[in-house]
Amino acid sequence: MLYLVPTPIGNLQDITLRAIEILKSADLILCEDTRTSGVLLKHLGISRPLKSYHAFNEHIILAQLIPQLKEGKNMALISDAGTPGIADPGFLLARACLREGIEVQCLPGPTAFVPALLKSGLAADRFVFEGFLPVKKGRKTRLESLKTEARTLVFYESPHRIGKTLQELSDFWGAERLASVSRELTKMFEETKNGTLAELAAYFANRAVKGEIVVVVEGCSS
Repeated sequence: MLYLVPTPIGNLQDITLRAIEILKSADLILCEDTRTSGVLLKHLGISRPLKSYHAFNEHIILAQLIPQLKEGKNMALISDAGTPGIADPGFLLARACLREGIEVQCLPGPTAFVPALLKSGLAADRFVFEGFLPVKKGRKTRLESLKTEARTLVFYESPHRIGKTLQELSDFWGAERLASVSRELTKMFEETKNGTLAELAAYFANRAVKGEIVVVVEGCSS
C-alpha cells in the first residue's frame, strides 16, 4: 500500500497520531529531501529506511517502486512540509499505483493554503487553488485567464518574487482588489498582511522576507 502522509508546515506538534503510526511501520519512507525529513523523523524517534523522491527523479524511480509495492511492501510518501501532491511530487506515483491496482491512502493533515485562506477574511466557501504561477512562459496568459474568476484565488509564491507578483496582480486585476499574504505559517515569526493589492504591493516592494508564502485574492465581483 502507498500512504500519502502530510507533515507539519512549521510547528512539529501538528503531526497526527496516525501519521506517526504509519511512518513507524512503513517498510520505506519516500522523502522529498532526506535531510529535511530526517530532522522530523529524529524528533519523532522514528528510524526507517529512507529514499529520495522529488521532482527531478520521480519519473526515473517509479519503475523501481511499483514492483516493490506489488510484492507487498508498504511505503509512506512525505514532502518537506505539508501534504504530498499539493504543489509537491506525489501525483505521478499515486496515479501509477492506481493503474497497477495498488491501494493508495491519503491521511488528512497540514497544508499551507487552508489556514492562509481562512485567516484572509475572504470568502472560503468557493475558491480556486492555483499553486505557483508560471515564472516566465505562460505567466501573462494565466493572469489574464484568471482576471474574471469570481471565486477566491489562492497561490503559492517565493519570497524573492512576492513584491513583483503583487504588483503584477494589482496591474492585471485592479489595485483595489482585496488580498492577503501569509508567510511562516505556524512558526515563531508567522505574519499575515491584509489589504488591497496596491497596498500589499507597496508593503512588500523593497522588503526582504523569508519563508513560504501564500497569497489569497478576492474573486472578481463584476
